[in-house]
Amino acid sequence: MSKGSVKLMLSYDYCHFEIALSSDEEMTLEQIDNMRKDAQRLCDKAVNQYKIAKQIENKKLSIKIYIPELQRQVKIIKENYPISEWTDEQKAKIKTLENYEFILNTEYDYNDDFNKDFS
Repeated sequence: MSKGSVKLMLSYDYCHFEIALSSDEEMTLEQIDNMRKDAQRLCDKAVNQYKIAKQIENKKLSIKIYIPELQRQVKIIKENYPISEWTDEQKAKIKTLENYEFILNTEYDYNDDFNKDFS
């Protein structure tokens, strides 16, 4: 029996995720190993959350760059074609423009049920 301490660092996409866990109680090697596994799960979870947040930010950036051109295209569509003649692509462009503010205001919420990954 010994006191347990685990420190884990994981690098992903030039970001470093570090978890340190310790216990002042006497622990078996199996308990320490389980603590190590929990630390790895936390790092993995942090990387997955980072990936989601990064995708959202990349989407926002691409939309911000694309919006002026999309606005120009939608204006042309609406001025030159009746709604009944819009192609699927034209409808998609109009829908994207209508929804862009929602996408730009999307924030990734890191709050979740902590215990679900450890059950």
